[in-house]
Amino acid sequence: MPTFDLYVTDPGDPLWQVPATGAARFSWEYDDGRDRLLALYQKGKDKQWDGRTRIDWELEVDPCDPLGTPDEALSLYGTKYWAKLTDQDKGELRKHFASWQFSQFLHGEQGAMVCAARIVESVPDLDAKFYSATQVMDEARHAEIYGRFLQEKIGMLYPVNDNLQALLGDTLRDSRWDMPYLGMQVLIEGLALAAFGMIRDTTDKPLPKQILAYVMQDEARHVAFGRMALRDYYKQLSDAELREREEFVIEGCYLMRDRLRGVEVLENFGIPTAEAEEYSEQSEFLALFRQLLFSRIVPCVKDIGLWGERLQRAYVDMGVFEMGDSNLDLLMAQDEEIAEKLDAERFAVEERERVAEVADAVEAGAEG
Repeated sequence: MPTFDLYVTDPGDPLWQVPATGAARFSWEYDDGRDRLLALYQKGKDKQWDGRTRIDWELEVDPCDPLGTPDEALSLYGTKYWAKLTDQDKGELRKHFASWQFSQFLHGEQGAMVCAARIVESVPDLDAKFYSATQVMDEARHAEIYGRFLQEKIGMLYPVNDNLQALLGDTLRDSRWDMPYLGMQVLIEGLALAAFGMIRDTTDKPLPKQILAYVMQDEARHVAFGRMALRDYYKQLSDAELREREEFVIEGCYLMRDRLRGVEVLENFGIPTAEAEEYSEQSEFLALFRQLLFSRIVPCVKDIGLWGERLQRAYVDMGVFEMGDSNLDLLMAQDEEIAEKLDAERFAVEERERVAEVADAVEAGAEG
């Protein structure tokens, strides 16, 4: 079935064209680059994988409860509308929310692929070009996987959220070569990692857990790449140049905070926009979710050297300032360990099945 037939609302023009700005940069310096980046590049090559074979697509998914979402996590819970919903209605609401979440993941991964390709084009250093090239492949794989999950397992897609599209557009229109790093690697990837992690750690459904764990294993490298590159570059910038980047971060963080309200879902259930926004703002679960979304962004922004007074005040206003002291390296290490543990568990099950098959064959042969 064509993807456009699965959208709940008209996504508009099938192509979104963002005018390219800035220079494409070639480097004729082919000697070894920075050891840290080259080590990350090697890891990026070593860790390539195939989404068709690493993920068990035979696992069943209930479209009306794809993530095992509790009632309390739905922003309509406890409202006058909730009491009127049948069990079938509630299942349809879960389906829409899961579709909306994973659709934004899908659109964000395509944005990450385009931004990584832009980094290959514009970054001046060859070692960074090498690593960015591996990231382009990673992001293509992620978009493929999320697209397949939405099309085959949920059967529904949502158009890109306006705020996500705005941040992608701002990131890609900027002619400065470091802005795709800042907009994508730090803001969008950082927020995505936190969202992925919350669902990965709370869902009891094996297929989305696999998908999120394996994608996060890749994303941990991408955020590390952005931190390395920007930390080195931002040491060279003037205070005025740093403040410009901080203004971009502030605006982007407010956009991303407002991105994950899911108002579009409630509107599709016939709830007026003003009420939908009010319910989203009043949801205790969503308030906690939106706050935790910044657990990866704030320490990364601080680490790369963007920590001016106005930026700090913005994070105080959002209630996330204390997250600046989080141990980002520990979080990333845990992301990799969880994916490796899932692999080990799956391989152990497959090995037991193979041993049992051999034993059955030997027994059948002996009886024959």
